[in-house]
Amino acid sequence: MMVEIARDRRGRSGAFSIAAIPAIVAVTAILAAGWAAAAEPETIVLKAARMFDGRGDTVSSPAVVLVKGSRIEAVGRDLAVPAGARVIDLGDATLLPGFIDAHVHLTGEASENWFRDFFQGLMRFPAEQAHYAAFYARKTLQAGFTTVRNVGADDYLDVGLRNAINAGIVDGPRMLVSVHAIGSTGGHGDGSPIPPDRRAPRGPLQGICNGADECRTAVRYQIKYGADLIKCMPSGGVLSLSDPLEAPEMTQEEVSAIVEEAHHWGRKVAAHIHGDEAGRVAIKAGVDSIEHGSFLKPETLAQMKAKGIYLVPTLLAGETVVAQASKFPPAIASKGKAAVAARSDMFRNAVKTGVKIAFGTDSAVSVHGINAQEFALMVGLGMSPAAALKSATSGDAELLGLAKEIGTIEKGKSADIIAIPGDPLADIKQTEKVFFVMKEGKIYRNGR
Repeated sequence: MMVEIARDRRGRSGAFSIAAIPAIVAVTAILAAGWAAAAEPETIVLKAARMFDGRGDTVSSPAVVLVKGSRIEAVGRDLAVPAGARVIDLGDATLLPGFIDAHVHLTGEASENWFRDFFQGLMRFPAEQAHYAAFYARKTLQAGFTTVRNVGADDYLDVGLRNAINAGIVDGPRMLVSVHAIGSTGGHGDGSPIPPDRRAPRGPLQGICNGADECRTAVRYQIKYGADLIKCMPSGGVLSLSDPLEAPEMTQEEVSAIVEEAHHWGRKVAAHIHGDEAGRVAIKAGVDSIEHGSFLKPETLAQMKAKGIYLVPTLLAGETVVAQASKFPPAIASKGKAAVAARSDMFRNAVKTGVKIAFGTDSAVSVHGINAQEFALMVGLGMSPAAALKSATSGDAELLGLAKEIGTIEKGKSADIIAIPGDPLADIKQTEKVFFVMKEGKIYRNGR
């Protein structure tokens, strides 16, 4: 018996035999089962000799972490392995939450030739620079940094890179971006003093503002075009030619307007600060973090502690500038040496005072992918290895507003997990030897 099932517009029909129904049903069931299996997320069991979970000050041993899809399903010492799970035994290693760097610039990188870098910054097309940015993002992820906060970029390269990573087009860390840093005319964020007839002056769209109203406009522009946070520049900087290092470059009214506007829109504010006077302006305004902080005095650090403001010290950047001082113009080299001469005592005082310290490197000043060298610098200046590790995991997650999602290895969190050889509490430099990287349950690196 044949059954007609449909007619097209020309009157032709399709038909099948009733006798064929059992076979069709069987094939359909097989296909459905295959689709269901494909939709079922993979289960991975990670085993290692130790684990630092980002919460305590010690390692647990041994360590077993069950990952299902993009989430951590269970954590323990002797978990049962589910049927069909993929087991990865990493041996004499320590599992840690994916590292977080709260101060990077993934869209650029300094070389050993400052003058060539200056020329290329003028001549490269944004599309070309975007390829470099993707390369730097991959290097950062391979180094074990699964999340970063990108605090300043031109040409919306940071927004494009973040979106491409989120879409799975580019391998890289989870990114929070600030678009343009906000500063004053002639200040650290306003670029080099190229004659104005050769380069149009910048305005609020590019983050340059004068007066509280323009500063509010600048904040709104950055948010309109994709900013997850706001970066402002109340202080002079090292790697700029025309402004003094310690000078306050924005008024109290301007910085307060930036912070108030950003907070109204649900965005946190990171303030680039070297000088102490500018630091006190930023603290009064209510910023969420102070970046660098080279010349902050003990009483200013005490104000930071009282208000719960984070310090992001970027020790690696200063170390890099001093080591390569001969490549810079004299004005920059001099400022870099002055900042590093002050920053060590500032950092020790911050640790002693109990200021909340978040991990950040200012990578781009140093080459991308060596971010973990910051750990040894922090420990060398008096921070305990456990505190340094927490600054780059649970501490940074809290600063970024992502503590419910990342920063610790515990059930329900995103499966951002890395592995390093040995025990980082015994040798903090082991953090520079990441050999396993998982982000959101996907393995990006697995090999020493």
